[in-house]
Amino acid sequence: MTEPLTWYHATATASERPRLIGDRTCDVCVIGGGLAGVSTALHCTERGLDTMLLEAETIGYGASGRNGGQVLQSLSADVSVVERQVGKDGARTFFNMAREAVDDMKDRVARHAPDADLRFGYLHATLNERQLEEMRGVCEAWHAWGYTGPKIIQGSDVREWIGSDRYTGAMVDPESGQIHPLRYLYGLARAAETAGATLFEHSLVRDVEGTVVRTAGGAVTAKHVVYCGNAYLGPLQPKLRSKIMPVASFIAVTEPLSEDLAAKLFPQDVAVADCNVALDYFRLTDDRRLLFGAGASYSAITPPGLERWMRGKIGRVFPDLSDVRIDHLWGGLIGITLNRVPDIGRTAPDVFHAQGFSGQGVVLTGLAGKIIAEAITGDDSRLKLFEKIRHLPFPGGPLKTPALVAGMTWAKLRDWIGV
Repeated sequence: MTEPLTWYHATATASERPRLIGDRTCDVCVIGGGLAGVSTALHCTERGLDTMLLEAETIGYGASGRNGGQVLQSLSADVSVVERQVGKDGARTFFNMAREAVDDMKDRVARHAPDADLRFGYLHATLNERQLEEMRGVCEAWHAWGYTGPKIIQGSDVREWIGSDRYTGAMVDPESGQIHPLRYLYGLARAAETAGATLFEHSLVRDVEGTVVRTAGGAVTAKHVVYCGNAYLGPLQPKLRSKIMPVASFIAVTEPLSEDLAAKLFPQDVAVADCNVALDYFRLTDDRRLLFGAGASYSAITPPGLERWMRGKIGRVFPDLSDVRIDHLWGGLIGITLNRVPDIGRTAPDVFHAQGFSGQGVVLTGLAGKIIAEAITGDDSRLKLFEKIRHLPFPGGPLKTPALVAGMTWAKLRDWIGV
């Protein structure tokens, strides 16, 4: 028996599903068995559509089983990015849709994944005055849109929320939080199957012609196709692939901490992320381990000496944990867009896609599945709003990785010097 891929895989109960063998027909064929794909399958099936899903590996093999489990309001993009393309009213609608996505997650967890350890309370922690002022702006914008829960803290007040001297301040968000994303995904997958969807694993899609999807073992002829491969899409759709950058992120999970130490480091049991471009994000698991994600390799290359590197990251935030044992360590790919707004839309009238969630896919994948299911069943008004957002290919063509690395190096330098 092979070692579990991640701490999530080690602490969740998976189900085995068959390969696609032979030819099938259906209303909707979804490509990709992560949160976006399974959410789409569930929403489509609940709307009466005969739905099949094809996953190259196993459900949750990719980013959905490797991410930080952070449940976040809004988008990764600054509000000004959205306002420039859809106006203030459109930006407000985007914000409200993201709020809706969190409410939908609460409902899905209660009905389908009560073991997913959904907890609320979040700290957007700042490392310098520039970041603190930026968080003030975010907080004011959210208040103006009717979400008045977040507040700014600074100085000694930060210690009441996180046991670290590293941060100058923070925005406290009471309605963002954390979840075990793989237990959540498994619950959604079971719900989709109960509703009537058919999920296939170990069924790598080799070719798509129109709405005919082929694997080594068979083919699915569908009325609609939905691409949900994100950073793991591969060469199936070069135009889609050009609009996202696969970014490697790394996570360490420590040995269980004592109750006293856990309470000292997380007095309010909140999830935390700093405000750097290549950010650190961390939280306590339900078995009192520190789950710590660090940096982001924009070259998608695993750093040499990963465990030593991660231990140094943890020690800078929590000196008490400089020598803590690391029990699980892994990396994986997330998909980011150039503007950090999810790319949800159509490549043809009956061909849809959802990708580039830019670090906020735990929540926004559910919204994507809902919007695509709405469009397939006749209401594409919200999909059209997402399609107004222009998504450019990453610059540099085949050289886009070096180009992005150069840009990220400058961004990281700005974070370090605080300007």
